[in-house]
Amino acid sequence: MLSLYVTSPEPMPITKFLLAALLCILSLHSPHSSQAETRYDVAIIGGRVIDPGSGFDAVANVGVRDGRIAIITEQELSADQLIPAGGLVVAPGFVDLHTHSLTPLGQRYQLLDGVTTALELEAGTYPLDGLEALFPDGARINYGSSAGHGSVRVQAMLGIQQVPLLTGKPEPVNLKGYWTLLRGLLGLSTDDAFVKQADQGQRETMRALLQDGLDNGALGIGVPLDYFSVAVNEQELRMLFDTAAETNNLLYIHVRRGINGDPAGLREALRLAKESGAAVHICHIQHNAMRNIELFLQKIREARAQGVDVTTETLPYNAGSALISSAVFGRDWRTIFNIDYPDVEWAATGMRFTEDTWNEYREKHPGGQVVHHYLKEEWTQRAIREPGVIVVSDLLPMVNETRMVAPHNNAFAKVLGRYVRETPLLDLPTMLAKMTWLPAKRLQAFYPLFERKGRIQEGADADITVFDPATVIDRATYGNPFQASAGIQTVLVNGQIAVTDGKVVEDVYAGTLLRASAGER
Repeated sequence: MLSLYVTSPEPMPITKFLLAALLCILSLHSPHSSQAETRYDVAIIGGRVIDPGSGFDAVANVGVRDGRIAIITEQELSADQLIPAGGLVVAPGFVDLHTHSLTPLGQRYQLLDGVTTALELEAGTYPLDGLEALFPDGARINYGSSAGHGSVRVQAMLGIQQVPLLTGKPEPVNLKGYWTLLRGLLGLSTDDAFVKQADQGQRETMRALLQDGLDNGALGIGVPLDYFSVAVNEQELRMLFDTAAETNNLLYIHVRRGINGDPAGLREALRLAKESGAAVHICHIQHNAMRNIELFLQKIREARAQGVDVTTETLPYNAGSALISSAVFGRDWRTIFNIDYPDVEWAATGMRFTEDTWNEYREKHPGGQVVHHYLKEEWTQRAIREPGVIVVSDLLPMVNETRMVAPHNNAFAKVLGRYVRETPLLDLPTMLAKMTWLPAKRLQAFYPLFERKGRIQEGADADITVFDPATVIDRATYGNPFQASAGIQTVLVNGQIAVTDGKVVEDVYAGTLLRASAGER
């Protein structure tokens, strides 16, 4: 019969009918003809799908199966759960490289901000296994950590193990370590870990502990240098950079901070990166640069042109938040930050200080939180506009809703609402890249699991954030940080719906601890 169709110069009408029927049957079985017969776990229908990595930007449907994005298509999809997304943006889940809030409450508020992966990379932890104990009921979003130089330094110098360095909820066995660390970070301690330089044996102990952390899945080395600035000398810092280079890991550093705009700390980090060959990520650029943000960005561009593998980040807030007894306020903080007493407020009430009230509160309320407004809006906007700069939150530990923190739990909604819609610094796809693809891309060369993060592509992990571009905005304030972002409609974490209609799905704990695989580096 088939040969008849080929050889007959004038097929009979019946053969034309059979040929048409055969083609119809074949088209029904074509993988490109229709997806209606294939059933997905979740389908997001009719949203503006933006994938910054590939440049895809179109109205489409997204099908999810077995925790991965299975298809992106204009064709109709069938699924167990359908999510209408007309008028909404379907974006990769936001990837936060800089959080300190590895707590259940912190994850809850970051999830409501569209974050699907939040990593403790600046301060880090040691050992990594202790992180899972922080989430006894399971994690709502993906999380991970670097190997923390601060943690291993305390262990090497004092014999105290504490996981993580900035945990808000210490395990009972680590209470001594927790208070030792807290006092040191506040400048209230004279313990060796914070003021004494390490000898060769202690440096080798630190190196061994860092190597152990990396072997067990830590995502690089975290160096909160500014908190240990007096104690850490050139030899110890060089050991950290050499270890990162030799093990092919990223090093994240909070550079030493001097008087407003002093670039010495940045120059030190870039010099060691060039000499060692280590890849380095500079934390919160404008909070170190202050009035010299243009110079700091220029130095990073120049280093990159000279072959240094360096990136940096910014967060959309113009203040710092710390205890009134913090170490920085024991120094000449008014000169360092170029501010005065009225630029600092008491977080609980919003009261602005005078010299008399400042001295009184420092003495009577050392555990109270203050907000010091030392950045200018134009500095923050300049950092955000810089090509390649990644957006982060720098969220401090959220332990309970009575202990005040800075409102960084709304960081990503703030960027989308304030700097895309209200004061458009960049277009939406470019800004989304800073929150999704760029952080994932930074990590993936060292930790291949991130090749599936920060993307809306077939085969990528189904970490997806659906938001309303017309209403997305931050609502948290310094006086009332415990508010969810507005406009974040739906969030999927590893293919499971974790937020719907702007509310957390209480029984979904789809997050996982992300570990590096040493064999893949």
